[in-house]
Amino acid sequence: MFNNKKIVVVLPAYNAALTLEKTYHEIPFDIVDEVILCDDSSNDNTVEVGKKLGIQHIISHEVNKGYGGNQKTLYNKALAIGGDIIIMLHPDYQYTPKLIPAMVSIIGNDLYPVVLGSRILGMGALKGGMPIVKYIANRFLTFTQNILVKNKLSEYHTGYRAYSKEVLETIRFNQNSDDFIFDNEVLSQIIYAGFEIGEVTCPTKYFPEASSINMKRSAIYGLGVLRVSFGHFLQRIGLAKMKMYEKK
Repeated sequence: MFNNKKIVVVLPAYNAALTLEKTYHEIPFDIVDEVILCDDSSNDNTVEVGKKLGIQHIISHEVNKGYGGNQKTLYNKALAIGGDIIIMLHPDYQYTPKLIPAMVSIIGNDLYPVVLGSRILGMGALKGGMPIVKYIANRFLTFTQNILVKNKLSEYHTGYRAYSKEVLETIRFNQNSDDFIFDNEVLSQIIYAGFEIGEVTCPTKYFPEASSINMKRSAIYGLGVLRVSFGHFLQRIGLAKMKMYEKK
């Protein structure tokens, strides 16, 4: 608990057996109340590792629902068990769980309802080994998005995020894509709904066991980002009316 708020960490897993234990053991359980693991039909023994660790809630998709589909399951479960602050942490150990107290403190003290772990602030991405092509694409997309959605974030593409329950209860995240673009749609919805977003500097690690998408999927993701951003722009200036921006 933090300021009488229940803290829930959600782990969207796909073939995370080799890194799950290391990630889990760095979670600060002095403030984290519960952990939810959702295995998206992995080809390894992620579920067995989760059970061995004693994770309270383990959900296993019989068929792969995608990165976005995995998050939908996790957020719905986190809200159902009464989570007040929900932190998405990738179980591939690309992001350090040691930042959870800082992220929780920002939301728990009512400074911001959303906190992102930014790999760009402090040059964490390049230091951690982000490929230069992906770094350049990240900077181009972020620059374009800041203009179109009328905001100013250091990056929109981090997978390390914390939300207050009010945010997840307001936006229509269940209507979003089941693919990687889900993360971007969520941020677009949050910004359009008027929620402010805080950022903390986040070191990151790139290594063979860490999840990553190939160049083809990255290109598809980039085009999806531009589509979402232009849609947000049209919605913002009144030339479009999309259901995804309606509040629940």
